Amino acid sequence: MEKLKTSLTRNNLVRLKAGEEILFSGDLHTARDQAHQKLVEIIRKGKNLPLELKNEIIYYCGPTATPKGKAIGSCGPTTSSRMDDFVEPLLKKGLLAMVGKGRRSKKVREAIKKYKSVYFIAPSGCGALLAEKVVAKKLICFGNLGPEAIYRLEVKDFPLIVAIDSSGKSIYEDL
Repeated sequence: MEKLKTSLTRNNLVRLKAGEEILFSGDLHTARDQAHQKLVEIIRKGKNLPLELKNEIIYYCGPTATPKGKAIGSCGPTTSSRMDDFVEPLLKKGLLAMVGKGRRSKKVREAIKKYKSVYFIAPSGCGALLAEKVVAKKLICFGNLGPEAIYRLEVKDFPLIVAIDSSGKSIYEDL
C-alpha cells in the first residue's frame, strides 16, 4: 500500500487510479449533512466561508465523544450520497478530495472529473480502528452542530481506497 505523507496535491491526485489503496498522513476536515448545507448556503449568499476549502479534504464523518486519553472517539465514514447535492459548489471553491463510503451519483462523478478531484472511501464499520489513526482533533466551526460540526483531524497512516479517480473512473462501475 502506497503511503502519502503530509499533503495531497492536485498533481499527485491525478496520478491515483480507481482501486488504488493509500495510507494518508496529513489533515482532513470532517463534515456531514448539516455542515454541508450551511457551507453551501454561505457560498450561495456570497459570504466568506469559516474555513478555506482550497486544497482541503472533507471526510464525511461525525465523530463520537472523545474518551479520556484519546484524540477522538469512533470516527467511521458516513454514507456519501447524502452530500451529493452539495459537492459541486465545494469543488468550485477548490476542494481537493472527499472521503466517505458508498457510491456517488453520476452528477458527482462528472464533477470530480471536471474539477480533477478524487473520491476516496474509508473502511466502513471500523470507526474505532480509524480513531487510532487520528493524532489530533480541533473544532473549526459550527460547534452548535455537535458531532456534525466541522473538525480538523490530523491523521497518520489513514487507510483510503480511491473509489473515483480524477478521470471519473469508479470502482463501482468500471472495475
